[in-house]
Amino acid sequence: MQAILQAIATSCGLNFTRYQEVYGGDINKTYCLHTAKEKFFLKLNDSHPFPAMFEKEAEGLEALRGNSKLGVPEVIKYGVVQDKQWLLLQWVEKGAVSKNTMQNFGTALACMHRRPQQFFGWHSDNYIGRLQQVNTQYNNWPEFYTHSRIMPLVKILFDKHIFSKQHIDHAAAFCKQSAMLFPEEPPALLHGDLWGGNYLVNTDGAVVIFDPAVYYGHREMDLGMTKLFGGFSEQFYEAYHDSAPLENGWQQRLPLMQLYPLLVHAVLFGGHYILSARDIMRKF
Repeated sequence: MQAILQAIATSCGLNFTRYQEVYGGDINKTYCLHTAKEKFFLKLNDSHPFPAMFEKEAEGLEALRGNSKLGVPEVIKYGVVQDKQWLLLQWVEKGAVSKNTMQNFGTALACMHRRPQQFFGWHSDNYIGRLQQVNTQYNNWPEFYTHSRIMPLVKILFDKHIFSKQHIDHAAAFCKQSAMLFPEEPPALLHGDLWGGNYLVNTDGAVVIFDPAVYYGHREMDLGMTKLFGGFSEQFYEAYHDSAPLENGWQQRLPLMQLYPLLVHAVLFGGHYILSARDIMRKF
């Protein structure tokens, strides 16, 4: 570890005086690195199983920083050393939620979503967690949703003998039906994995988002992700809706938005996520 840190320090022109492991993630090894004057956040992983994962993450963070007023950690540098890929970020000190924290969060996310983009997809494939995320570009949402989100994961589950031919048929019918259920919206820059574990509140009482899986997509996908594991505060949703009103019935469309992350979790973790994904496809 010491040799890796020294190589990273040399690459970044920094002198790390000490380090400590930061716990909480299940994909990467993470550390707080100290210099004489400041701290940094380091992420480490093997370079071969997940090629260019941190390069893609850095690109996503920079896209969010450049296209929103949300707090996003600054990317210091990324690279590969001794078969380990690494990403060095600005350290964000945790603070307490203030009266307007979640309201400001909702407003800032809405403002980012209001900026229309040219296509659905991204410039290249990237990652959601440790799973490769397909980002083939399309001019309309139903095609992108079908061919770059739902069906690639359904195929993975079929190839693993977790889904049957009947489940593939359910998925195809679901995608056809979803074209009539999603309201027509222009592409928006999405965080892509916006659940409660991927933001924190800094010492200024402002939200800082991280661990993105960015792409240009239907903005309701970010909202659906916020609701998947308990949801955010009502202040957040009210502020978002005030800044960028959602089409009627968006809460009834939550299963449409949540099928993709549920399929991701079904591939990565199995268990009840498989049953939840099957249930959504069957009902629609």
